[in-house]
Amino acid sequence: MPFMVHQLMGNGIWHFGEIMCTLTTAMDANSQFTSTYILTAMSIDRYLATVHPISSSRFRKPFVATSVICLLWALLFISITPVWLFARLIPFPGGTVGCDIRLPNPETDLYWFTLYQFFLAFALPFVVIVAAYAQILRHMKSSVAPANQCSVWLRMRRVIAIAICLVFFICWSPYHLLQLIQLSISHPTLIFYYTYNAAISLGYANSCLNPFVYIVLCETFRKHLVLSVKPMAKE
Repeated sequence: MPFMVHQLMGNGIWHFGEIMCTLTTAMDANSQFTSTYILTAMSIDRYLATVHPISSSRFRKPFVATSVICLLWALLFISITPVWLFARLIPFPGGTVGCDIRLPNPETDLYWFTLYQFFLAFALPFVVIVAAYAQILRHMKSSVAPANQCSVWLRMRRVIAIAICLVFFICWSPYHLLQLIQLSISHPTLIFYYTYNAAISLGYANSCLNPFVYIVLCETFRKHLVLSVKPMAKE
């Protein structure tokens, strides 16, 4: 992030050489893809824990979770091969350079690269996340619970499920939508440029918001927070 912020604040000029350009761009893309797929894996884990708690308990272990995370990092590290190959320095007028992905045939390659990003980093994970939480909500509605507890329990779980899907969609859809729009724009306007940078920032904000969505909205976390605050209030 410091390298990319430096470039954005410096009118797109890159000062750190081609090796750092390739490494920074590739790791940024890999982090974006991996964080999205770890969220997807978490939604599948929530689905198994809620809908199939007994049958899934034998493989829902810390070791398996760690292995899945490592596997995702490795697979997506390979999946960003185009970024590794084509992240290069781009010469600017005046002898300066920028750092970006320079495709061999921009007119055709940019189209396929944008679709590749859209489906792999947004559309497919979003479909899986929505499907998983839809099944969770459906299962909770059909589960048997005392009448006085059922409504509160369902409302809270519904809020969490909807919040997870909405935060993911709100944070990432503007970026990928503008990526698709950019395919039909030959000369982007200044407004489009600033909107595009804002959309990039919103995508990064997803990683900042997720801890609040997954932890602060968690019933166990709230109970422990209340228990820790009560002694302080008495003092």
